[in-house]
Order: sequence, then structure tokens, then C-alpha cells
Amino acid sequence: MQNEFVLSGFGGQGVMFAGQLLAYAGMEAGLEVTWIPSYGPEMRGGTAHCFVVLSDKPIGSPLVKSPKVALIFNRPSFDKYETAIAPDGLLVVNSSLAPQTSTRTDITTLRINATDIAYELGSAKLTNMILLSATLAAYPVIGIDTLKAALEAHIPPHRRDMIGLNHAAIDAGVTQAQDSILHQT
Repeated sequence: MQNEFVLSGFGGQGVMFAGQLLAYAGMEAGLEVTWIPSYGPEMRGGTAHCFVVLSDKPIGSPLVKSPKVALIFNRPSFDKYETAIAPDGLLVVNSSLAPQTSTRTDITTLRINATDIAYELGSAKLTNMILLSATLAAYPVIGIDTLKAALEAHIPPHRRDMIGLNHAAIDAGVTQAQDSILHQT
């Protein structure tokens, strides 16, 4: 089965690293993987998004028109991708920076106060791990342990001191997703 993701936010929010980590975790799980990044003209504060495709069969094209899952880090990304999600898809929104709600009835929306939780844990840089793990808790194409293993294998050397905080962020994202899903049913 093929699963298509879009991750979108401002440059500097860790969108690209979250997408790469999803791709690495997919490889760890033995899946076929593509990762296509796209940056706005500014390095920080501009737009940044990437597409990740995970599949148990060879991937015909890395291009994604209607992703099954969207991880939305901010309001402009919500405005851009909310309508693009495939029917029966999943919209995971950082409600700390994108307070609006979806009017679509053909998708599932998971609202996570990711930036607020990241600040509570000690760093806004943890927002990406909270959103990514919440997504994988709600849409478990890759296990959380596989995500943690990929993080440990691929975190840059200058960020290795943040592995413990990233693990806490991953656990917080899973908890938030589970709580949100319980309240929706």
C-alpha cells in the first residue's frame, strides 16, 4: 500500500527534518521511500514543505497531488493544503499556530497544540517531533519505536544532546494524539 504525506510550515520549524526522519523511518521499516523538499526564497520564516511517499511496492512517481496525510505547522500551510488532502485522509494541525478548523467532512482532523507543548518541554524546536509522532499514532504506518531508532541514527551531531528531549516530544505527541482520538469518538 502506498502512503503519501505532505509536511508544511515556515522555514526553521523543522519541517524538512521531520520529513527526512519519516523517510528514514520508512527505510528502517523496509519500505520504498521518496522525499521531495521545496523551500521558499527565504531560509528562515519563508515557506517550506516536503512530500514523503512510503510504499511496500516500487514507487511510480515521487510527485504527490492529493496526499493522504498532511502535517500542518502553521496557518498559511493550513490554507494551502487543507483542500488538497485526499478524501478519507488525515489532517494533523499544529493548533498553536493554526487555530482555524477544517470544514471538510470527508477527512479526519487531529488538532495538536504542538508548539505550546514543545515550549512546556523546553524548546520550540520539538514541535516537529510532536506533530510527527502524533501523526504516526493516528496513522500507524510506521511504529513509534522505529521512529525513535531512525531519530537516533540520523540526528545531526550538533543536536545529539537533544535526543532525550526529542524522545519526550515523541511520547508527548503520541499521548496527545491518543487523547484527541478518544475525545472524537
